[in-house]
Amino acid sequence: MATSSTAPAAADKRPSDQEIVNTLNAMKQEMNAIASKLGELEMEKDEHQLVIDTIKPLEPTRKCFRLVGGVLVERTVQDVLPAVETNMEGIQNIIKQLLANYKKKEADSEAYQKKWGVQIKEQ
Repeated sequence: MATSSTAPAAADKRPSDQEIVNTLNAMKQEMNAIASKLGELEMEKDEHQLVIDTIKPLEPTRKCFRLVGGVLVERTVQDVLPAVETNMEGIQNIIKQLLANYKKKEADSEAYQKKWGVQIKEQ
């Protein structure tokens, strides 16, 4: 019972300056990791779009090659095009999720800064 009465007081206690800086740095690192992954996925999406734009006007029965798990397999355009389009849709969905996650982390970081009165100096 003694711990439950001290828990709210501990939650309201201001962390040390070093703890605040460490928490903000951790938040910034998480945001940088998300931004990096977003960049990778954007490049991946662009590559998929390039492939779609290239093979879409071709005959559906035309021979085409696709890399599957490190193995180059022979298929037709009609087999490959739907798979590439599905992969691109999945990448776009992941990008949307990561963007939402990034915005949430950014809002959390700003809220944390306001809560403890932290101002970040621009370099």
